[in-house]
Amino acid sequence: MELFEQAQPDLMAGKKILYVHGFASSGQSGTVKTLRILLPQAEVLAPDLPVDPFAAMDLLQELCAQQSPDLVIGTSMGGMYAEQLTGYDRILVNPAFQLADTLLKNNGLGRQEFHNPRADGQTSFLVTKGLLEAFREVSARCFAHSGDLDPARPGTLTPEQRRVWGLFGTRDTLVDGFDLFSAHYPQAIRFDGEHYLNDHALLHAVLPLVRRIWNVREGKPRKTILIGLEDTLADVRHGMQPENSAVKAFNRLSVDYDLYILASAPYNRPDLWSEAVQWAGAHIGVPAWDRVIVCNRKDLILGDYVIDRYPDRFSLETFMGTVVAYGTEPFKTWEDILTFFERLGGQ
Repeated sequence: MELFEQAQPDLMAGKKILYVHGFASSGQSGTVKTLRILLPQAEVLAPDLPVDPFAAMDLLQELCAQQSPDLVIGTSMGGMYAEQLTGYDRILVNPAFQLADTLLKNNGLGRQEFHNPRADGQTSFLVTKGLLEAFREVSARCFAHSGDLDPARPGTLTPEQRRVWGLFGTRDTLVDGFDLFSAHYPQAIRFDGEHYLNDHALLHAVLPLVRRIWNVREGKPRKTILIGLEDTLADVRHGMQPENSAVKAFNRLSVDYDLYILASAPYNRPDLWSEAVQWAGAHIGVPAWDRVIVCNRKDLILGDYVIDRYPDRFSLETFMGTVVAYGTEPFKTWEDILTFFERLGGQ
C-alpha cells in the first residue's frame, strides 16, 4: 500500500506541528516529508536548527512564541530540545538527553557531514570540545519543570508531566533514555524500531500517539470497544500468536474507537497479568499502551461493544453494550468484524 493511502486528512487538520530534527539533520529530512504526507491538512513547521545548542534553543523558543504550535515532535537531539519547550504537548522520540556523551562514545568529534540538505547550503560542520560542553550545559536544563514522579502518589501529576510523551525504540543502539525519562514522566512507551525513524515507525508508533493526544485535546466522544485477548486477539492453542488479521483490525478500529484489551487470568497466577501486557506491547505496540484490563468478570466493565470468542464464560449475557461473538456468524473472522464496524462509521 502506498504511503499516501495511509494519510489521515482529518487528524490535526488546520493545526500546527513543530518538528525538531536530530543531530546533523535538517528540516528537509525524510521524517518531515512523511509527516506531511500522512497529515496533509496539518501545517508541519520544520526549521533547520543552528549547530550551537544555545542558538538552537533561542530559535525554537522564538518560533513557539510566534507560531503557538499545537504539538511538538522532537527526535533524538530534537527530543532533548523539545522537552524544554514547556507549555506544549510534546512527543519525544528516542530523546538524546546526554548528547555530549553519546557523541564522544560514537567518535563525534571533528568534521561532520549534514545528513540532509539545509536552507543555508551548509554541508558540514565542526564538533569541538567547546561545542560538546555547550551541549552538556543545555542538556542539563532538561526536567527543570517536570518534577520527579512520586511512587507513593501515582495519580498526582504536574501539568507538564501530563503533556510529555516518550517513544523509545526497542532496537535503538545509540541512546537509551527510557529510565531517565521515566523518572520524570509516566508516559514512556516502547515501540518496535531503531534510533532513526522510518515509515513503519511513523505509521505504527508516532501516528497512533498523535491521534491519542489529539483525541484527548479535542474532547470528542468516542465509542468504546472491549476486545478479549484469549482466542480473540491471541490464539492460545498456538503459543499466543495473533489471530489472523487481529493486529490489522485493532489498528484500523483504533482510528475511530477507543479500544481496550480484556484479558482473563486465574487469581493465583499474577504472572499471567504481566504476560498480557507484554503480549500487547510485543504484537500491537503503541495503540495498546495503557489499554490492557485484567478482569474475570467482563460484564462489570463499561463499554459500548465487547468482542469475545467466549461470551458465555465471562457473564457477558448481562453486558450493557453490544456483544460481538467472534468466531460465529456473522462474525466468523476479523475481516467480518472490520466490515461491521466500518459500516457503523464510529457509531
